[in-house]
Amino acid sequence: MESNSGKGKVVCVTGATGFIASWIVKLLLLRGYTVKGTVRDPNDSGKVGHLLKLEGAKERLQLIKANLLEEGSFDQAVEVCEGVFHTASPVAFYVKDPQTELIDPAVKGTLNVLKSCAKSPYVKRVILTSSLAAVVYNGRPMTPEVVVDETWFSNPDICRENKFWYALSKTLAEDAAWKFSKENSIDMVALNPTVAIGPLLQPSLNESSAAVLNIINGAKTFPNLSFGWINVKDVANAHIQAFEISSASGRYCLVETTLHYSDVVKILLELYPTLQLPEKCDCEDDKAFMPVYQVSKEKARTLGIEFIPLEASLKETLESLKEKNLVNF
Repeated sequence: MESNSGKGKVVCVTGATGFIASWIVKLLLLRGYTVKGTVRDPNDSGKVGHLLKLEGAKERLQLIKANLLEEGSFDQAVEVCEGVFHTASPVAFYVKDPQTELIDPAVKGTLNVLKSCAKSPYVKRVILTSSLAAVVYNGRPMTPEVVVDETWFSNPDICRENKFWYALSKTLAEDAAWKFSKENSIDMVALNPTVAIGPLLQPSLNESSAAVLNIINGAKTFPNLSFGWINVKDVANAHIQAFEISSASGRYCLVETTLHYSDVVKILLELYPTLQLPEKCDCEDDKAFMPVYQVSKEKARTLGIEFIPLEASLKETLESLKEKNLVNF
């Protein structure tokens, strides 16, 4: 992973304290980049402390205050950067007011960052952290024969009908980003990871790690859901590769494997036989299990991603949660 590919280069990572963003910052610093990370409050040591401890942070990390909803607030952060990684966007699956909590920060925030990029003569490429949620919800049946790829786009109406507010926020944000980038000749690449797990750098629990924690924390049933999983280190690495490989373009789906929750429970039991895990699904009967679909890895492999297997990712997640005292087993 370590190389000097970033020596002398300045890049920006928005929402730097987040789960994926923290790993992007860590790997960028290891590669010699100078990083400007945007955060809500650079003086909140509880939130930013883990970034300041990263190797190279003292010399090459600068934290800058910025607010997604404030136009112009990213100007200073991106003005001398060659690359901008726009990762800041709220992740929440249960919200009271989707417009305020998810959609505005995702869409307006993305446009505010891109407007700041459009003003700078230095920005060569913008890497947008989108989501597989902006890919899969288009009304096509999701069955084992189906292979999802980068040509799929989620349909906002379907997201609204099903109240998939997070998916809606990511779909609208990515749509707006492509439109703005084309109109303003910004070279943008979008990454569409699925549920990312693995070691946590930040002190608090993030939504995707919570998806694993909830199963091992005394849940009586597991959800009737099938979705993709990927290691956060692969996601972070893909972001940097998408910036460094000049031929990278368009979108990249990032999924190591797609599994039903029942299979995730099986893997966890193999890894930790003493865990008390739910044995039943929260559905009527096991025949009603949500089917598992496939996601193409072809394009992601062109970024040199080898994909850490899910077993290893789950183990890393549990060991990390244990180390942070978020779980005890």
